[in-house]
Amino acid sequence: MGVVNITPDSFSDGGDFLSADDALAHALELVSQGANIVDLGGESTKPGALRVKIEEEQARVIPVIKSLMSNQDFVSSRAQISIDTMNSETAVLAVQAGATIVNDVSGGLADEEMFRALQPLSCKFIISHWRGFSETMDSLNNYESVAADVAKELRARVSKAIDAGISRDRLIIDPGLGFAKDITQNWHLVARLDELEKLDLPILVGASRKRFIAGALEPDSQGQVSNQRRDLATAVLTALLLQRKLWGVRVHNVSTTLDAIQVVEALAVANEDTGGQS
Repeated sequence: MGVVNITPDSFSDGGDFLSADDALAHALELVSQGANIVDLGGESTKPGALRVKIEEEQARVIPVIKSLMSNQDFVSSRAQISIDTMNSETAVLAVQAGATIVNDVSGGLADEEMFRALQPLSCKFIISHWRGFSETMDSLNNYESVAADVAKELRARVSKAIDAGISRDRLIIDPGLGFAKDITQNWHLVARLDELEKLDLPILVGASRKRFIAGALEPDSQGQVSNQRRDLATAVLTALLLQRKLWGVRVHNVSTTLDAIQVVEALAVANEDTGGQS
């Protein structure tokens, strides 16, 4: 899943793809690099980010979705469009325009109408772990056992979605890395994704360029770590996580991540060819 932030304030590429033309070109570039899904977002969810008006969010994302759906190269690629939104109205408009996945980082908590709005649609729905909006989430990271607690809270959100009439086969879960979790908690969560596997649902992981990645590289100066270094570290983490039962990985740099995946797959094939002997 390739990230397309159509925002002025996203943490790593804010303003880079704010115009519809730039966002379209970036989405097509990600698909050409191997993205199966492009995830379009019109509202930043970085720590401290302020909410944007829903009209502004929709003005950013809907024209890009329509442009992609009328672009022959995109259509022929068979890539899918995901809408990254916490607003049910935006989600519905995006699906009507051509999106097949709704990626709600709040897991339906930010907008109580989200489950009801998505129920009659056929789109997939990604439920992320979330405890609060960007301006307050860093103060909400109290856990007894982060992986077990996240799994428990995700299970509750999944139950709510099913109770609202969304079939289980439409659901995907996301541990919500970076949302109401400090650096150590993010690493503990990544190390124990087996807790999420117990929910027996597809899992999406979005670690790309996040603060805990930078913290592993430069513990005392995370903000100084370049996107290039973060992308390489993200690719390494992705390669290590392929032992898990992941449905997908959400990344800014598709080509670097895909390179890592292909190396792991080549090693796995060689291991099978040699009977698993080292």
